[in-house]
Amino acid sequence: QVQLVESGGGLVQAGGSLRLSCAASGRSFSAYAMGWFRQAPGKEREFVAAISWILGQQYHADSVKGRFSVSGDNRKNTVSLQMNSLKPEDTAVYYCAATRRAYRDYTSFNTYDYWGQGIQVTVSS
Repeated sequence: QVQLVESGGGLVQAGGSLRLSCAASGRSFSAYAMGWFRQAPGKEREFVAAISWILGQQYHADSVKGRFSVSGDNRKNTVSLQMNSLKPEDTAVYYCAATRRAYRDYTSFNTYDYWGQGIQVTVSS
């Protein structure tokens, strides 16, 4: 059983920063990639950022490029999301995801098999 646990969400004013962290645990589990998605009220879940250790690449959605930065540790199955210059439109529930699917589109929701329960990020104007 693989579990993903997120931490670090909360309430911040516009222009502020938050750092989300996620740790995956499970017997003999080793992720090929981990990422972050978010879902705002009334909207579909959307890709935010991901890191692929099998491809050695990082991915960021256009809406967060230059403001958010994804990082991770393959040996520890952890991923973090540093969020700077936050905007009210970044308000959403953020979900951590992990996958052992190789050479896939790591910006796609369908690539990920394991999900955290989500953590609220609220940016006030």
